[in-house]
Amino acid sequence: MSKAPLIKKIERAITPTIESMGFELVRVLLIGSGKPTLQIMAERPDGGITIDECGKLSQAVSVVLDVENVLEDASYYLEVGSPGIDRPLTRLKDFDRYAGQEARMEIEPALDGRKRFRGCLKGTKGNSVLIATEEGEKEIPFSSIERAKLIVADEMIQPKQQKKSNSKK
Repeated sequence: MSKAPLIKKIERAITPTIESMGFELVRVLLIGSGKPTLQIMAERPDGGITIDECGKLSQAVSVVLDVENVLEDASYYLEVGSPGIDRPLTRLKDFDRYAGQEARMEIEPALDGRKRFRGCLKGTKGNSVLIATEEGEKEIPFSSIERAKLIVADEMIQPKQQKKSNSKK
């Protein structure tokens, strides 16, 4: 996945701090102009992150960005959060972790004349991602993936039904 030099610089600066706090960096985005929003997504290695943890990460990352002067005195909004249920897939291991779930991805260059794929993730094979589409299983080089994310399915957002107990009181 190609990333702008500034994003890579931000990632290099903040990753050690994020990892030292027990989290993994999922994605960094710089959105907008003027006073842009620096969006950082992180989670625990086993998934998830609380609001309080986001607050602590935000404070720690803010200090690193100021000390390292990564954004060269630019004014910006800092947003630290969870990847959420329609999470971006940014690391090769994400494609193994979410195997069996529906995903959408955009690639460059095109594969078999296509740049967009949607289907069920089948994991990885070496440095490629496997996805089962309506046209069959495709093997897509990870380095070709520009964007990928899970597709929110109804089952993911509906509350789990509580099992009724058959025990008598």
